[in-house]
Amino acid sequence: MNAPQGSEAWMMERCGHATASEFSSILAKGEGKMRTKYLRRVVAERLTGKPSENSSYGGWQKNLERGQEQEPFARMAYEAVTGNLVEEVGFIKHATLMSGCSPDGLISTDGGCEIKSVIPTVQLDTILAGGYPSEHRAQIQGNMWITGRAWWDFCSYSPDMPEHLRTYIFRVVRDEAYIKTLAAEVVVFLAEIDELVAKLNQRRAA
Repeated sequence: MNAPQGSEAWMMERCGHATASEFSSILAKGEGKMRTKYLRRVVAERLTGKPSENSSYGGWQKNLERGQEQEPFARMAYEAVTGNLVEEVGFIKHATLMSGCSPDGLISTDGGCEIKSVIPTVQLDTILAGGYPSEHRAQIQGNMWITGRAWWDFCSYSPDMPEHLRTYIFRVVRDEAYIKTLAAEVVVFLAEIDELVAKLNQRRAA
């Protein structure tokens, strides 16, 4: 839980787990390729004991590095606007399942925050639409599920925008019905992983 995000130790902690950043893939039953691709990534991690390096890993790593560069400034902007102090954490594991999340920060005893560093056009779209982008719903609700928190601030930060549009914040409250569905889908997903790993290991034994 204490290894810095992006570090080798953090990568190893989350290896073989269903992570909140990919919960949207688990829910994407209508897009079978996305779910299957992620399932096989986790299976490969279980079999090798190493973080997967798929075709999109390089792009993902670049986005992670860019986010890490901007994150201190985005976090300071969030703290300045809200007055909240952000507790930085690493990978938080579910109490009983091979699942977990890597929050951008925990707030006091009840909240957390998801901070996105975005380009100006994305910031503009988010501000005009209001609320928060639906593609982040599974991750944010998943973070609340794993951590047991009651609310989560979505913060979109765009350093090139004018100061009054640079930091956009929307508070997301815990949705128990959604979390119940998400948790059930993660349980099914992990069972499929266990079954496939066992099947592959049996083939090796034969």
